[in-house]
Amino acid sequence: MNLWFVLATAGLITFATRLSFIAMSGRYRPPSWFVAILPYVPIAALTALIAPDLLLVAGQLSLGLDNPRFWAGLVAIAVAVWRRNILLTIGCGFAVLWGMQWLV
Repeated sequence: MNLWFVLATAGLITFATRLSFIAMSGRYRPPSWFVAILPYVPIAALTALIAPDLLLVAGQLSLGLDNPRFWAGLVAIAVAVWRRNILLTIGCGFAVLWGMQWLV
């Protein structure tokens, strides 16, 4: 019974949050500074999710050769900036990761 209460409450909160944006559409105009920073939200969220995996090994900061994820991430970032091709970025990142894992 307790689990169902938690699930129902979480569902209602999620529904209310999403409904509030739909209901307020056209009635509320956010400040211009807020609208200006909205394009940066997805990249900031993605960085917050990915950075710990790239930089930490066993909870410690590791930027050496013992951290193949860091080097694969750097290569993927460089390829993404250079070519702007998602498949090439993923392929190069995985190739570096697998190559370094094989060597180390």
